[in-house]
Amino acid sequence: MADIVNLRTARKHKARAEKAATAEANRVKHGTSSKTRKLVADKKALDRHRLDGKKLED
Repeated sequence: MADIVNLRTARKHKARAEKAATAEANRVKHGTSSKTRKLVADKKALDRHRLDGKKLED
């Protein structure tokens, strides 16, 4: 005998799974973590500071 399934609940679970899959794909496609963004920004600032320190004149 088959299990009884509440179709409304099954549709909600399916929608949540699809939404989670889409969100994961978007995170991979577009996102970087805030820690990585900060690390890159700090490195750029440090490089810019070092380059400005080596200028001979303004």
